[in-house]
Amino acid sequence: MARPAKVSDEMIQAARQIVQEAETAREIRTGLSVLIPRVCGVTNNKAADVLGLGVATVNRMQKQIRNQVSDKEEDKGSWGGRRRETLSKEEELDFLAPWVEKAATGGVLVVPPIHAALEERLGHTVARSTVYRILARHRWRKVAPDTCHPKRDEQAQEDFKKTLPKRWQKISTGTL
Repeated sequence: MARPAKVSDEMIQAARQIVQEAETAREIRTGLSVLIPRVCGVTNNKAADVLGLGVATVNRMQKQIRNQVSDKEEDKGSWGGRRRETLSKEEELDFLAPWVEKAATGGVLVVPPIHAALEERLGHTVARSTVYRILARHRWRKVAPDTCHPKRDEQAQEDFKKTLPKRWQKISTGTL
């Protein structure tokens, strides 16, 4: 069985005040996230089911009221974001700058040298997919070569089309 939520009398008073002064459904749920477990004697899992929320959300709402009662500032940076980033976006731009210059002059970029430079900068090994994700994040894409060979002879192709037998010309142009 799950442990009961720790709720103080100050939290109960604050929760009742929040419910009475609530203007949105979210505020009502925030107050009820404290009141339901205490008044009904149920766990946060049951309170989450009653409120139609996840258990983590109920815990977060209780923490919000607990911080309000104890005059703590709310943690702004603890929810969402890039938690496992190796470099910030600005640092990634600085890191990619030499390769941007190389690409601007028509150079072909390959991932292994970029990967080696990234590992050297970070001081530890990283997966090659990390480099691909960095490049994708900055809207780099793989440019595929043309469908035509660069050394093709267009005149020879046109001459060949003119000398095709009649029956092959109909098939090659798509008319039968």
